[in-house]
Amino acid sequence: MMLTKLPTHLEDQGSLVVMENTGTPPFSIARVFLVQAGKNVVRGNHAHKLCSQFLVCSSGEVLVTCTDGDEEVEFLLNQPNLGLLIPPGIWSEQLYLIENTVLTVLCDRVYEAGDYIREYSDFLNFRKSLGTKNGADKGEA
Repeated sequence: MMLTKLPTHLEDQGSLVVMENTGTPPFSIARVFLVQAGKNVVRGNHAHKLCSQFLVCSSGEVLVTCTDGDEEVEFLLNQPNLGLLIPPGIWSEQLYLIENTVLTVLCDRVYEAGDYIREYSDFLNFRKSLGTKNGADKGEA
């Protein structure tokens, strides 16, 4: 996982945060979706076998908890110029802390139902099958 500060252009009328295929996120974008949820709603609770995701909280606050099955790390996304890279093989959960929070998710793959690991026990077995501790992906930090 890696937290990244996004390029921001401040102007008198507001600010502009940029995400494009020039390194932020660190992959070619194949899919973008937005999730809007109410206060204390939990989303996610899954991992991907192949898909990388880049999460940006466009509005509100989201607490993202990530684990590789051994270590757990939390990230607070509360600024539109912060992005969190979640590589494949990482379980994540998002807790929406403010009503009507909007999370923007950029992916390097289109939706593929078979790419999802939705049961935590299956996730732990997947991690074991990789044969390395904390080694799901070259992108892990």
